[in-house]
Amino acid sequence: MKAWLSSVLFLCMLSVLGQDKEQDAYAAQSTLFKEGYNKQDHAAVFAMFNATMKQAVPLERAQAFLSQTYATLGIIEEMRFHKIDKGAHVYRTVFDKGARDMVMVLDEEHKIAGFLIQPNKPDDLPVLERNTTKMILPFKGEWFVFWGGTEVAQNYHVAYENQKYAYDIVKVKDGASHKGDPKNNDNYYAFGADIIAPCDAVVKQVITGVKDNIPGEFNPEQLTGNTVVLETANKEYILFAHLKQGSIVVKEGQQLKQGALLGQCGNSGNTSEPHLHLSLQNVPDMAISYGAKLFFETIMVNGEVKKDYIPVKEDFVSNIE
Repeated sequence: MKAWLSSVLFLCMLSVLGQDKEQDAYAAQSTLFKEGYNKQDHAAVFAMFNATMKQAVPLERAQAFLSQTYATLGIIEEMRFHKIDKGAHVYRTVFDKGARDMVMVLDEEHKIAGFLIQPNKPDDLPVLERNTTKMILPFKGEWFVFWGGTEVAQNYHVAYENQKYAYDIVKVKDGASHKGDPKNNDNYYAFGADIIAPCDAVVKQVITGVKDNIPGEFNPEQLTGNTVVLETANKEYILFAHLKQGSIVVKEGQQLKQGALLGQCGNSGNTSEPHLHLSLQNVPDMAISYGAKLFFETIMVNGEVKKDYIPVKEDFVSNIE
């Protein structure tokens, strides 16, 4: 749910930076939203959107999202103003089946110009800019950085705070990531490749049991698929997503040495083809995390040795044997 409308959330921000009190227009619209949502009056909620929102999110899509949210979380019991963040009003919202942060932006006519429901994100989360733990690449052989870097043009993850600076890494031969039938996972060079621990660490989280997708299909209900999260001695958290079903060999709480096998690269979760999604974050839970820059100590990049390096899009990278 967190990704819903994220692309249009801040299209029509008001100039309210520096204010910390709820504005009257927001108080009125949040009340109307709560009433319409609880009645499942989708047309009433849709009527609150401005023209840009209606174009980006047609009525059918809005209905589907509101119905899914209602089925998952139940009615809204309370919407309490929390803060203004970058022009958006944030409401701590208590649903019948859980709590979330509801983020809302109104335009000058008090229409909803942006809207987002996300997990509650505490204000006192630890700050992490980059890793200080020395890392090797979490695989053997040469891989290709499909997305990576610190700018959106190189790395679309940069636009999302919980995935900021994440990598998507594949294996290629002759300029392609697969051979033969593109609908067969086994034809992808990355599929089934070993993924290893980049440093000494403790296994903080393991998610298993997610089927590998047919390439080209997605699983938005289980975003990271089969997943391992490691915790370094410096309280840095490394997330490995989209691993192959049944391949994870580690357990939560297990102490690992650098180079230990975690599992194999797969195609599980919200992914279109086999690859490794790799990211560094400040807390174990990706839903409330902030992404950080993941540097590697000494690696080969396009045939040259690089030290303390953050790979970027279209780099060929490998460990030094």
